[in-house]
Amino acid sequence: MHNARDTGAARREDPWYDALASGWGETDGTAEGPPRARPPAAQAVYTEVHASAAFQEVRRRYRRFVFPAAAAFLIWYLAYVVAAITAPQLMARPVVGTLNVAMAAGLGQFATTFLLTWAYARHARLRRDRVALELRWVTQEMTRRHGR
Repeated sequence: MHNARDTGAARREDPWYDALASGWGETDGTAEGPPRARPPAAQAVYTEVHASAAFQEVRRRYRRFVFPAAAAFLIWYLAYVVAAITAPQLMARPVVGTLNVAMAAGLGQFATTFLLTWAYARHARLRRDRVALELRWVTQEMTRRHGR
């Protein structure tokens, strides 16, 4: 039971205590048979991997791309909305034929979305995937070792 006055560290009986280390023993409902049991040292493995330099490097690379990209896209989107609300005469200005500034900026939003998706996939492939895969293998090996 949760005590509203207790804002300290998570306790062992807290169901979300090891949520970040989930995945062991969980089923998606398609597997037959009894669910696999979680190795007893799963939390120790997760804690050790989380503290490792390789894991921190993957997280740092992820954050160095995602936060600036998300901020830039959000600013670009909000600029479009604010311009549409505050400067309708600017947005109605024709660019080419019947294509006006609002339509060009709206199409630019779609193009930016696809460009950002491509850039994220490329960044992940070139800067994080190899290190994350190696870390995954290390984690699996550690889980096997601790499970014995």
